[in-house]
Amino acid sequence: METPHPTAPEGFGNSPFGSFRESLADAIRFWEPRRVVYNFVLTAVVVVWLIATWPHFRVALTLSSLLLLSILALLANACYCAAYFVDIPMQRSSFGTVWRHRRWGLWLVGTLFAIVLANYWIADEIYPFVR
Repeated sequence: METPHPTAPEGFGNSPFGSFRESLADAIRFWEPRRVVYNFVLTAVVVVWLIATWPHFRVALTLSSLLLLSILALLANACYCAAYFVDIPMQRSSFGTVWRHRRWGLWLVGTLFAIVLANYWIADEIYPFVR
């Protein structure tokens, strides 16, 4: 009488929905090309603000303000990475197939939120204090 071979327990990397590495690779293939568009959109917001209010912001364009602008751009890209914390678990859930077809909605909502946040930050936190 033979006993069936016990199967290895399903761990984090051995789920029935594919390996973690496959989910991460799929997330990178989806999110990273869209990061370029995200950065372009946020750059356009800043450029529109500078052009529309040029006399006001002209005095603020210094080397130190460009350093601060670069830090804000790095923070915006760090916030973009938050999508991975939603995308990978959703891929590995029972809704993975549906999620892969609908995750563009998360990108759209996140990008719109970033546009609103950038406009608020410029209008309320930066613009009034430029002299």
